[in-house]
This record gives sequence, C-alpha cells and structure tokens, in this order.
Amino acid sequence: MSEAPIRLEREALVVRLHVQPGAKRSQWAGRHGDALKLRVAAPAVEGKANEALVRFLAEFCGVPRSAIEILQGEASRTKRVRIATPDPQAVAARLVAISSPALSSD
Repeated sequence: MSEAPIRLEREALVVRLHVQPGAKRSQWAGRHGDALKLRVAAPAVEGKANEALVRFLAEFCGVPRSAIEILQGEASRTKRVRIATPDPQAVAARLVAISSPALSSD
C-alpha cells in the first residue's frame, strides 16, 4: 500500500515529489509511485533544477518563493517539500486534481 504524496499540516503541507530535470518545460506529469511527478526545465547542475522547482511550486501554489522549503532530497530526484500557505487545503486540492488522472489508471 502506498502513502499519500500530500500531508497537511497546520499552515503548510508537505509534498513528496519525483523531479525530472532537463525537461523542455516545467509541468506536472501525474504520479510516480507514491509521489507527484514534476518535470522542470532546468538541468540538474549547480542547484538550477531546485531553483526551477521552487519557482514553479511558488507560482502554482500562489505563494512567495520563501514559502517553499526543500526538506529532503536536495541532490536527489526524490524530494519532500514543505509549502507554507494560509490555506493548505486549497493548495492540496489543486495538487490532488493534477494527480487524479494518474490515480484512476492504477
């Protein structure tokens, strides 16, 4: 049984991601096991992919970049990211919506 990729906290949520650097453009790509898959349009060198990840998540979630914190996996494709937001349920709902098509095919 796999774990949910999104965990709600008081004023934040923690998201498990599988990040694919070097994509043509940054975009969601459904699920990858027990994580949400995200392609980022930056190479995995000198922190560029992590910068692109933070920028993409901040824009998607409608929060400043300072609200995004990589908790685990700085140098890995598998990451845990904390997103501070006054409305974590709304952000979680958006994340669930982008992953739903992949969920129904499992």
